[in-house]
Amino acid sequence: MAYFPFFIDIENEKGLIVGGGRIAVHKVEKLLPFGARLTVIAPQIFSILKENPSVICLEREFCDRDVEQARFVIAASDDTALNRHISELCREKGILVNVVDDKDDCGFLFPALVKEGKFTAGICTAGASPQTAASVRSRLAAELPGQIEAILEDLNELRDIAKERIADDRKRAAFLKAAAKFCLAQNRPLTEEEKESLTVWQKGSVTLVGAGCGSYDLITLRGLNALRNCEVLIYDDLIDERLLEHVSESCEKIYVGKRRGAHSRRQEEINNLLKEKAKEGKRVVRLKGGDPFVFGRGAEEIESLRRENIEVSEIPGITSAVAVPAAAGIPVTNRRMSRSFHVVTAHTSDTKDCLPKDLETLAKLEGTCIFLMGLHQLGSIAEKLLAYGKAPDTPVAVVHGNFDGTVQAVRGTLADIVKRAEEAGVEAPAVIVVGETAGMELFA
Repeated sequence: MAYFPFFIDIENEKGLIVGGGRIAVHKVEKLLPFGARLTVIAPQIFSILKENPSVICLEREFCDRDVEQARFVIAASDDTALNRHISELCREKGILVNVVDDKDDCGFLFPALVKEGKFTAGICTAGASPQTAASVRSRLAAELPGQIEAILEDLNELRDIAKERIADDRKRAAFLKAAAKFCLAQNRPLTEEEKESLTVWQKGSVTLVGAGCGSYDLITLRGLNALRNCEVLIYDDLIDERLLEHVSESCEKIYVGKRRGAHSRRQEEINNLLKEKAKEGKRVVRLKGGDPFVFGRGAEEIESLRRENIEVSEIPGITSAVAVPAAAGIPVTNRRMSRSFHVVTAHTSDTKDCLPKDLETLAKLEGTCIFLMGLHQLGSIAEKLLAYGKAPDTPVAVVHGNFDGTVQAVRGTLADIVKRAEEAGVEAPAVIVVGETAGMELFA
């Protein structure tokens, strides 16, 4: 069963706890900070509860009419049959009920709570492991800024200021997001001067973010934070879609992916789209596979934006030229075999066969040659390198990376790699590695 984490206002609402022992004490401690009016009923009640002026204690047996007008009920007695009876009674009457240590009889669960002033977080494992929830709670509490309560009080007051000064709803929301981000980064509330300066924060920007290659968790922390704070996400093909879960629900997501023979948008259209969204005053993230500056046309997009005086920045990503071979146990350098590596695109626009013009030079170089976007050019690449003097027994690997972190790798030589790749049915995109290290398989 999945439990949706509703946050309910229980201030001045009647809550009933049946049971007066250690568990009841624990539940009272959790609930009182939220302003509930609590009644505890049990034949015997711990003195710490009876001495609490905020709790009504009735030392007697429970009776069915006790649940009347209660917003929620907690069955925390030592009597399993009584607890189950209370659960059934509350469910019949539509009252929220929690039965301690019996998930099946619960209408709601108690989360592991982190509460600091107006900040409240609840962690729940649907009863599978309360210990895990408690552990995550401890980690979360440790990550909170020391002045979180003062920060939230200040940001709450700032909402009224923003409402007076910024009429446009979207710009007001952008201002409040910027203020919150600044306070959390600085671990303090805003000064009056900072409030004044932030009200003019309405300028759009573009951040090029490298998503890395393969699994979503290869993105950098800085890149992930950019995703979480963007208002528009313009993303490529070959992106692990789990990354899209990290943007806000209000974020506008626009797919502009390209694949061989199936371009959804021309580069000029993408450039214009980036400029259009930035000029609307929005924070735009351009999410690109691998690294934006490794055959990702990142430089073209930045140049286009800078001509329009649009603020733009770049966050690197892990390039497939290094990471995909590495996942197959192939290092691109090794001090005994290869002291350099060369990354080459297998598709260029200024040659008849679309192959790079400097293949003859590459064939004579020591080190590792890495060809990107070249699976459909594999035969031509091997043929040219052989023609330019590369030895037929030169190790070659063709590696395709998957979003789950696994790879499909085919190894061979310049003489037989085309046949081996065809027989294995290697899928595009694939990284072609030529050189001595291509014969290595470190994780075998």
